[in-house]
This record gives sequence, C-alpha cells and structure tokens, in this order.
Amino acid sequence: MKRKLTPKQQRFADEYIESGKKEESAIKAGYKSRSAHSIATENLQKPAIKSYIDERMAEIASKRIMNATEAVELLTSIARGETKETVYIGTADGVYEKHKEADLKTRISATKEILKRYPDNNKLVEQQIRKLKADADIAEAKAKQINNSEETVRIVFNDNLAPDKEDNQDD
Repeated sequence: MKRKLTPKQQRFADEYIESGKKEESAIKAGYKSRSAHSIATENLQKPAIKSYIDERMAEIASKRIMNATEAVELLTSIARGETKETVYIGTADGVYEKHKEADLKTRISATKEILKRYPDNNKLVEQQIRKLKADADIAEAKAKQINNSEETVRIVFNDNLAPDKEDNQDD
C-alpha cells in the first residue's frame, strides 16, 4: 500500500526533480533554511519520496524518448514527402529560407527503414536474396568457364625464326 506524500514533501520532490539540488528544493518547498539540509537528506531516504521521484523521472524520460510508433510515423511522413526540411540559401541580396521535401534518396532510405520493421513484408527481402543467388550463380558459371578454358589453352613457342640482321653483324 502506497503512502501518500504531504503537499510539502511533493513540492520538495518536484523541486528536486527540476533542479537536482536538495537543500534549495527543501527551501522552495517551504522548509526552514536552517534545517533544509538535514530535512532534504532525510526526505531523499524516505521510500515514498524516493518512489515518487523515480516514477516521475521515468515519466519524464518516456516523454522525451521516441517510441517505435512515433519513429515509424516520422519515417512514413518523410517517405511520403510530408516532412519538410529547411534550407538556407545565401545570395547577394541576403539569406533566404526555403522549405523543401526530402530528396528521393532520403525518402527511399526512410521506406527501407519502415520495411525492416515489418517482418511479414518479406517481398523486398526475397527479391534481394534472389538477386544475391543469381549473382552467385553467375560468378560460379564464370569461374567454371575460366577453369575449363585454362585446360584447353596451349601456348606454342616457335623458335624457327631467323636471327635479326643486326645480331649477325655483332658476331
């Protein structure tokens, strides 16, 4: 069973979450300045206050961190060209701000990232595997062709050539 915090304890915890300074938080919560340090130290050791601080910190962290749904939604808006990026263009007259869609390469990249998150959508993966297998088969066929042709290639040296005229003059 959770013990509720007093309003003063809750103000202390909220101030501490915001600033991270225990003595200052105790004073802002309404504790006397001469006992603020000891009260703050004591408060931070109380299980109910520690638990409240931990829960609030987890809430704050979860609001700041993008979840999987938000990530896919962002990637989708990029892939569809809905998300605009700001580009600054400098000219002789000054700097202009322009909003433009993501380029095609970025949109394709976003689409690939979305598809990675859906394992049931194996068509892209199947195509990539088929292409890799085809490349491997072609490489193997070329290697066999090279090996077969090495067996039949014969190099014949003909040494029945007459010596050059210059070579005869040196003798």
